[in-house]
Amino acid sequence: MKIGIIGVGKIGATLAARYAGAGKTVVLANSRGPATLRDLADSIGAQAGTVADAIADADLVVVSIQQKSIPLLSAAFAGARGGQFVLDTGNYMPFRDGRIEEIESGMVESEWVQRQLGRPTIKAYNSIMAESLRHLHRPARASGRIALPVAGDDDRAKRIVMELVDISGFDPWDSGAIAESWRQQPGMPAYCTDLTLNELPAALASADRMAGPAIRDAFAKELLEGWDTHSAADRIAIIRRHQLRSTDQNPRT
Repeated sequence: MKIGIIGVGKIGATLAARYAGAGKTVVLANSRGPATLRDLADSIGAQAGTVADAIADADLVVVSIQQKSIPLLSAAFAGARGGQFVLDTGNYMPFRDGRIEEIESGMVESEWVQRQLGRPTIKAYNSIMAESLRHLHRPARASGRIALPVAGDDDRAKRIVMELVDISGFDPWDSGAIAESWRQQPGMPAYCTDLTLNELPAALASADRMAGPAIRDAFAKELLEGWDTHSAADRIAIIRRHQLRSTDQNPRT
């Protein structure tokens, strides 16, 4: 299996190492060019390439960049051959991405990504902080293993991503169609709260779509104000405090 990874920050680099370590062919790409990625690629057994290299003949392409930069990839995907699908790890954060009118008007984030890139899109890894992804992976069936939601419309693509989530050290959970992926977006109880497989389904079900953006903006403000002094555990605690509510309530859409 060939996996292209576009965007090699903390999330992309960690996934690259896990996938390459599991024997997958991994090609890394970023906006600065292959030379900036060769040391990392060599150290984990991956390849450094251009964006076109990462897309060409790939079975799937992990897109791990800021939401505002997604449209910059449209031409590269339009010019590529093959049946690649996209694994979208990103989240819309207005303080960083500016205002994206379609999302503000109600379009689900990954539906917007799917429309921009013209490829079937699976949403995963967007609901875990980079520090947890890097340090809190566990073997299958380990006690306390963190669970990650996986949303998408293509059943085959979703199965592949769920297998990759397991390989990378987390329990995958099928969270439904891409139209339901708002349940794992920022501001929802399942977002970056490091829940187990026993806890995740109820958190997804309890998500309140209307309340999400205000909750997101509130915790983002608190995180940014203390980013330099907060530990990773502090950040998760802040997000939990803003987001988690009783999962006994009926789900609201």
